[in-house]
Amino acid sequence: MNVRRSAAALAASAVLCVGAAPAALADTPPPAPSAPPVIPSGLFGKADPSYDGVWRQSFALLAQQTVGLKPAPQAVDWLTAQQCANGGFASFRADAAKACDATTVFDTNATAAAVQALKALGGKDAQVKKAVDWLKSVQNEDGGWAYVPGSPSEGSSTSIVISALAVAGDKPAEVKSKAGKSAYDGLLSFQLGCSAEPAADRGAFGYQPADGKLAANADATAAAVLAGLGKGTLVEPATTDTPTAPLACPAGAADPAAAAQAAAGYLAEALKKDGHLTAVTPGADQPTPDTGNTADAVIALAATGHRQAASGALEWLKNNSASWSNRNPAALATLVLTAHATGADPKAFGGVDLVAALNATGPAPQQPDAEAQKVENKNDKSGSGGQNLWWIIGAGAAAGMGIGILLSGRRKKNQL
Repeated sequence: MNVRRSAAALAASAVLCVGAAPAALADTPPPAPSAPPVIPSGLFGKADPSYDGVWRQSFALLAQQTVGLKPAPQAVDWLTAQQCANGGFASFRADAAKACDATTVFDTNATAAAVQALKALGGKDAQVKKAVDWLKSVQNEDGGWAYVPGSPSEGSSTSIVISALAVAGDKPAEVKSKAGKSAYDGLLSFQLGCSAEPAADRGAFGYQPADGKLAANADATAAAVLAGLGKGTLVEPATTDTPTAPLACPAGAADPAAAAQAAAGYLAEALKKDGHLTAVTPGADQPTPDTGNTADAVIALAATGHRQAASGALEWLKNNSASWSNRNPAALATLVLTAHATGADPKAFGGVDLVAALNATGPAPQQPDAEAQKVENKNDKSGSGGQNLWWIIGAGAAAGMGIGILLSGRRKKNQL
């Protein structure tokens, strides 16, 4: 989520008229704060949640739900309390008891992530509807969305919002702006077509035009694949393998699903060189591995049925993602979802139990419900295996609560 994290900091600073560069974007570390941030007890992770609190909480809850765990009530309550009366979410509100007002910087990405998590949890229809209604209310005339409402549309946020709308049950093609542009009109405007140079970039999606031209962007492209397919980040593993294909030129009529396949073809080719994506960080002479967007690309390829194309990058993630995801709830959750999408075991991912590691960064999940416990007891004649497992997980989570988190959410400062 490289560009997405940058956009958050830039947009927030612009809205708040902050003169100095945001800390997440500075080339040198910012001055040490006078006091460490106060981390709410129900929140996953111990790093400063200012830019990613809702985002990392949403992904953590979604990942737990995906592997059959029931998240802790206080973790769910923390997320729902972050929602403003109008349905939108800010990136993080330190005082959720205080009503949102004109100074609140709303975050479409955080809102969209919360929609996916709350929909998966179930029983949160009212909150989901309010969030979806708010997202629709801030759609730009071109059919797309910006990170912060009122800013120009960009490829990543447009894609993330479309995925949330689809997960909530809406049809993106029917979600239209006041100018009559659909969400898919907005999305497809960010795809690099048959005239793009170099030719290898054709089919990719861009973030925003610079000097009137779009540049291929891995973050936007991976998100656009899911949006074009009408899927969220929770992807079920494919049972068959589909070969990838580049953008068909000359291009035919715009079609979101075909656009998604072309974008997947771009990602597959981009992964071939090193087995992972790369990015250039400030002050670095050479590109460095981009772990977060590599995970996004694997999920996107899995969603399009390209199992073989994703396999090399999946193995790279198993062997090289441990330091990136260490005590990082958003990163761990993303890897859990990556494992799920590819049919890999999240409890043995390159020698790491991602589920236990994720649980240790926040409130321990609840005991299995009664039906799940019956099944487990049936498979465990002693009747004690399930209880011991949950005692171990609970103890590990309790111990993890006292460990400082070195990295924050998935966005810019922990992306690479």
